Amino acid sequence: MEDTKLWENIRKGDKGALKILHKKYYHQMYLYAVKSTGVDINLAEELVSDCFIKIWESRSSIQIHYSLRQYIYLMLHNLIIDYFRKKRIRTVSLTEDIRVPLDIKEFDDQKQYATLYQLLDKLPPQCRRILDLAIFESLTYNEIALKLQISKNTVKTQIGRAYRFLKENLDPNDFNFFILVLKNRGFNQ
Repeated sequence: MEDTKLWENIRKGDKGALKILHKKYYHQMYLYAVKSTGVDINLAEELVSDCFIKIWESRSSIQIHYSLRQYIYLMLHNLIIDYFRKKRIRTVSLTEDIRVPLDIKEFDDQKQYATLYQLLDKLPPQCRRILDLAIFESLTYNEIALKLQISKNTVKTQIGRAYRFLKENLDPNDFNFFILVLKNRGFNQ
């Protein structure tokens, strides 16, 4: 579903459209928030969730003139800045490091996120599903094996293949960022 149609439905109170929007952008927004908050995964999850709650609660008053995607990233950026202001943390370097993408091209130029998701989309479906369960649902190898009715060794093999593929195709800094996010999520299986 296109973003304009999604937004129309959200404004009408369609919770299903909000779920679609959440599914479409959550992971990218989460990674953006992790990087922006100094790799604080709990804070990142909270800020992204707050962003979607704010979208829902303010849906009737929000006017989106250009891009829904641009709007939600700007909203997330502002929530991150507000959080650090409220905590009275100096944000001089933070505001320099966090760029708010100003147009669609800049969104697509957010290399770490866009490249990662493009590569994840290139993984075979089962490999991608296993990696999603491991990373985003924080399931163990055993839990993934049970859920997908496959062996634990298959899970290990598929995750190993995914890592090798990402390591071969990502810039070393981007791969290190990806691994850092995994470690902070407690992904040491």
